[in-house]
Amino acid sequence: MKRILAVLAASGLSVAFAAPGEAAQPSTTVRTDKGLVASRTVGDALVYDGIPYAAPPVGALRWKAPQPVRAWNGVRPSEIANLCPQQPNSEAPDGSTTEDCLYLNVTTPAKPSTKPRAVVVWIPGGGFFSGAGSSYEASKFAARGDVVVVTVNYRLGIFGFFGYPGLPGSGTFGVQDQQAALRWVQRNARAFGGDRRNVTVAGESAGGMSVCTQLTSPTSTGLFAKAIMQSGSCAFNWADNSQYPGQAADSPWIPARRVEANGKDWAKSKKLSCTTIECLRGLKTDVLMDDLMQFTQIGYGESAAVPFSPAKAMKAGLFHRVPIISGNNHDEANGWLPAFGDIKDYPALVKNMVGAAKAPAVLRHYPQSRYESAAAAWGAVTTDRIWSCTQVATDQQAARKMPVYAYEFADKHSPISTPGLGAAHAMELPYLFRLGGFDLPMSATQQTLSNQMIDYWTAFARTGNPNGPGRPQWSPTTGGSVSGLSLAPTDQTGIRNVSISSEHQCDFWASLGA
Repeated sequence: MKRILAVLAASGLSVAFAAPGEAAQPSTTVRTDKGLVASRTVGDALVYDGIPYAAPPVGALRWKAPQPVRAWNGVRPSEIANLCPQQPNSEAPDGSTTEDCLYLNVTTPAKPSTKPRAVVVWIPGGGFFSGAGSSYEASKFAARGDVVVVTVNYRLGIFGFFGYPGLPGSGTFGVQDQQAALRWVQRNARAFGGDRRNVTVAGESAGGMSVCTQLTSPTSTGLFAKAIMQSGSCAFNWADNSQYPGQAADSPWIPARRVEANGKDWAKSKKLSCTTIECLRGLKTDVLMDDLMQFTQIGYGESAAVPFSPAKAMKAGLFHRVPIISGNNHDEANGWLPAFGDIKDYPALVKNMVGAAKAPAVLRHYPQSRYESAAAAWGAVTTDRIWSCTQVATDQQAARKMPVYAYEFADKHSPISTPGLGAAHAMELPYLFRLGGFDLPMSATQQTLSNQMIDYWTAFARTGNPNGPGRPQWSPTTGGSVSGLSLAPTDQTGIRNVSISSEHQCDFWASLGA
């Protein structure tokens, strides 16, 4: 849920997210269903940036389902398009206030192919309030893996997840944008050499939670054949005071009626004279930007796109029957430790999270003496409770019906990590993408791991099975105790099979019911 590249700032890389200039190369032109687009060459790939997949959601189209984009004349150049409105962050140093933002980016191998390629559609993370598809430069992923990659923008915060009584689709506009992008892929994949029958929907953090939402959405039927959930699952939720002091227990998905009530309360609190959606649609963007982050949860129960809670849907077996890759990072929650300051009273944090009655059991199971510091103990507790075991629960439910390949990213020295942070949230991303268009420094063993991960991910996208030569065997989990691959360089533990359920004490958390 954390902004992906806030981690870059923490690691000392104060890089604005504009891709480095590329040498001029002859471009390739492709005809989409609405007009011509041109490429630019990046490494061994062709990149078509800034393709509109839906009409600008402005004016009367604000808080409506995405509408068809108009055809254009001439050739659209490959240029990074507007980011969806968001406050300044490491991906968007100046932020964005432009609601005309429904664009996607296509990356294909430069070499020709005699048959259509598998397609990977990447949904970015960012807590549902920040992020952009253009941050994930996919030239290496596409060229090495011989796949077509599509990265997408979708409406964020109050623009994507606002609700109001009587507003159709309350709390789901960002989800509907993602589906519109997937439908664009169905119409246009072949033009880019892709196979519309072999699409993998993938994402990390809020992107992984979006993938789960699509897995359980009736209106995404037929839009993808495989799914990848990185650090975000259908069962994801957090306990009281577990990510931030004072935070109440909740989930990324809440009843749409609650979203609508929040919207009504928001309009009242702003002392707006508006009492209708038509009036609210006429407000200036700046009025909404002030409260962008008040609406970052998906509403379920009153929309065809999200008719029920994904957690309950997955538990009931109401999900699309597709193979899945699903996993977390070994030290996922360490990125949230700074929110608690200088941690000295570990028992008090545990008590504030699980309550006085259950705290002694947690402290016995996670004694501070086992860890190098109180912060490390708290990081282990919150990683297991919030991230690892919720992912394991989804893996167990999905594995009853389909192959699930579980993993844990375990490189404690990712190029975007800092000492003591370990394999925290988002640390796997530079192993798959050139973040912001940059090749971040890696050791030889890390580069090998990056190659192996891309090979696993893209073999899965092509065939539904991640295995192949040059990397350890990856077996699907059986649905009981979840086992999978721990992914680390050979100068650490290497790639090895582990019991993710046992490593993260998931039976304990299930028995505690916290």
